This record gives sequence, C-alpha cells and structure tokens, in this order.
Amino acid sequence: MAASVGCLRSAGLRLASLSRPMSTAAAGSDGRRVRIGCASGFWGDTSVSAPQLIRHGQLDFLVFDYLSEITMSLLTAVRARQPELGYAPDFIEAGVGGQLALGPLAHAFDWRWDDWDRLAAGSLAGHLLECGAQSTGGISTDWRRVPDWHRIGFPIADCGADGDLVLTKPQDTGGLVSVGTVAEQLVYEIGDPRRYLLPDVACDFSRVQLAATADGVAVSGARGRPPTDSYKVCGTHLDGYSATAVCPVIGPAAAEKAHRTAEAILARCRDIFAELKLADFSRTHVQVLGAEETYPDGPAPPRREAVLWLAVSHADKRALQVFGREVAPAGTGMAPGLTGLVGGRPKPTPVLRLVSFLVPKRDVDVSVDVDGADVPFTVAETAADASTPTDEPAEAPPAGAKPLGAFTYRLERVALTRSGDKGDSCNIGVVARSPALYPHLCRELTAERVAAYFTRLLPAGVDPTSLVDRYELPGVHALNFVLRQSLGGGGIASLRPDPQGKGYGQMLLDMELSGMPEVPELDREAEK
Repeated sequence: MAASVGCLRSAGLRLASLSRPMSTAAAGSDGRRVRIGCASGFWGDTSVSAPQLIRHGQLDFLVFDYLSEITMSLLTAVRARQPELGYAPDFIEAGVGGQLALGPLAHAFDWRWDDWDRLAAGSLAGHLLECGAQSTGGISTDWRRVPDWHRIGFPIADCGADGDLVLTKPQDTGGLVSVGTVAEQLVYEIGDPRRYLLPDVACDFSRVQLAATADGVAVSGARGRPPTDSYKVCGTHLDGYSATAVCPVIGPAAAEKAHRTAEAILARCRDIFAELKLADFSRTHVQVLGAEETYPDGPAPPRREAVLWLAVSHADKRALQVFGREVAPAGTGMAPGLTGLVGGRPKPTPVLRLVSFLVPKRDVDVSVDVDGADVPFTVAETAADASTPTDEPAEAPPAGAKPLGAFTYRLERVALTRSGDKGDSCNIGVVARSPALYPHLCRELTAERVAAYFTRLLPAGVDPTSLVDRYELPGVHALNFVLRQSLGGGGIASLRPDPQGKGYGQMLLDMELSGMPEVPELDREAEK
C-alpha cells in the first residue's frame, strides 16, 4: 500500500507565501508569528472567501479543507466517471490552494516531530480553521447576534512558535469571533476530547482555554502525546441506489395526508415489483417535515403546511425508475393539496457507503510530492497507545457540590450547542454560557437524558443508553455527547433529510433543565 498525500507533516511544504514574505514567519522563538487563513470548509464553499483573505488577511499560508467524509465519497463518484480527477478543483479556480494547518506551522517554526504539545497546538489550530466560517459566527447558536452573513469573514489563526494562537478574521468583514463561536467549533465533530487521534499526535483538548482579546480569541492549553501506530483509512463502496421525493402538502391535516400518500406510493411500487419479479426496497424513510416527528414529544399538533420526505433505496436501478414514475401520479390520484415535486421526478443515484478502519503505519509507504517529484518519507515508529491520559481526572468535579436551584430553563438559555457527523455517529457539543453553570449542566444533562431525548433517531430495538457517551471539557466548560448509529448510515448512505446531524444540537436546545440557578437576563430574542 502506498500513500502520496494526506500525511499532516507534508501539508505545508508546497504552500506559497501570500501577502507578506516568508521571512517574517521564519523559525525561531523571537516573537515572529505565522498567519494561516482557511478559505473553504468543504467542497463547494463560497468563492468570496479566498479574495478577502488574500487582500486583507496578511497571510503567510492559505488552506482549503476538502477532506470531509462526504467529500471523499463524492470525489470517489467523480473519479469513477472521470479517472483523471478524484480531487476538488475549487482551489485551482480560486487561484491558490493547499491543505489541513500543522504542516505549515511545523515547517515555518522547525518544530520537532516529537514535540507533542506543539504538534497538538498546531492540530488544534487546524481543527478551528477546517470548517471555514463555522468558527467566525457561521451556524452559531446565537445567530441573531452575528452580523452581515453575506460578507462573513473567514478564520485566520495567528500562531506563535510556542504553539499559542489567536483566532481572528479579516478586518471590516461580517461574522463574529467570540469565545462562544470558537468554543462551538472546538466541540464540533469530536469524540473523546482527551484522545483526539491524528496521524502525527494524540491530542488532549479537554483543558483548552479561551480568552477574548482585542484581535479575536486566544486559544491555549492543548496537550499532546505520541500518536498510535495506525492510520485511519476511509474506504467507499457502492451499495445500490437511492432516490428521494420531496413534496409540499397544503391544507388541513397536511401531515396525515402526507403519510397516507407515502404509504400508497410504496404499496403501489411493491405491487409493480411483484409483477416484474423485483425484490422489495432495501430501505425506506418517510418523514413529514414541519410535523416535528423526530422530537421526543412529537408529532406536533396538526399543521396546514408540511413537506413529505420519501426516500428509498434498492439494489436494482430499475426499481427506483419505477418509484420515480409512480410519485407524480399522487398529484391526481391521492391526497388533495400535493402541490408538486421539488426538483422534478426523483432519479436513481448511487449510494456510496463509507467504511473507516485502521491500517498499521508500517504497512504504508509514504511519499511527499515536492515540485512534481515523489520523495520517500520515513514515519518514525512510536510505542504509544490510544489510551486516555491518566494524569488528570476523567470526570468533571462532582456536580453534587452545587446546591440545587429553583429555576427551570430551556437549554438554549444556559448553553450553546454545535453538532456534526463522523460516519454514522453524531456528536453534540454543549457549552455552558458561564463557568458557574457548568456544574449544573454536568448534573442535569446526563447521557441517559440525551439518549431518551433522541430515542426516535436511534435504532429501534436497542437500549438507547448503550449508544450515547458523554465526555467533559472543563477547560471550556463544555460537555460532548456522541450518539452512535444515529444518522441512518450517515453521509451519502443515509436516506434522512439530516444525514450529518447538523440539526441535532438545535433540537437539544429545547430540552428543559430543572434545578438550575437563576440566570441573569440574556438576549430575550434567543428565547423566541
């Protein structure tokens, strides 16, 4: 097995100096700094980011993130059609490009590859940058406080040789860099914060601290240990085909009409399958958007407007062609008020299922592309394992030490949330709005309560508490919940309208917590 890209330590070697000469970011500990901007959080991000960062960011490096799991699946599909591709062309169109943030920092400051704390700090810089505008106010819980979305500033990590960094953005751009927005990104798409495993270092982010500065948010406290002896590999394989019909439904009992329509469409298709000697659908997913069916207290009272989401999968493309033909007739032969098909008749698309696994580093030949030539690179072996560090407590301070309060609040009143995916798992980070509220969150927001809240989104027939884990980040007064098998397969393989769990954190904001202390008056708009 050979690998020519993806090793973090090679990522910065081909990046061009941008707005200022590299000499200002040379190695050393004399106060000189490196500024890294991120112009893309995913394949297809806005084209206005690179120009603002190049013109106004005073950058040494510009990076683009195209390594999400869904993007890797999409690139696989593109390469199947066009073998010469398999990469994201966006950075070529933008005029500049590069990868992840540890490589540029290690290159500029000449960090040793066994300086674990600095490597962890550089990796944290990359984690905060990697999703673009998500760390500068994008999808913030307090979205009403974030100005000028249309010209939101993209993030810049201003880094020192000792690993300290300030997260900021170009001047005179929209968006918001605050302790809250950075904390939300810190807890995004992680598992155990004490063992955030990367190819070059095992990071401990549980004690990271954030502080507002005149220029942005100072980030400190990342710790590192030797990495494991394996690489994580993401592989994709074809798993049949899927098709999705999206239909607005208007009028009294809209949700009821939508469900009956879906049942009728599926039944008619199955009758046709029997005539054609085709197997049944391999999976189906029916959801009425607007009816709040995924909430623990759902569905909501009857609605007069709703949207039917009907997704199916099958091993045979012909079966989904039948499905595509039989959705439209619902507009004349089923429920009244179906007003159309969003995007026209559904068409079969390949289902690319992603599988992640570990490969020993000794079995992977690594090379670095330098000016078009492959230069072999030897990865040093380490004897570390993936265990949790034992020099600090695994749990937050006992919450019972705090007296019970007399108030009940929606979670949004006392915390921020951010959620995302890793394969078929979703994580939900919950950040206390003040340090004083953190012990109360630890006491009230248990893994068991979160599992019960999301039971409708977890596999049926399985104890939900066995699928939810809770982790603590006392440095930023946060909790992180990991919900396994909660995304219906995740990514392209999922039939759900939220295959990446982006809305899970928003759903949790409605949970009511009792026994809370009185919270000072906040922005009442957040309660609306």
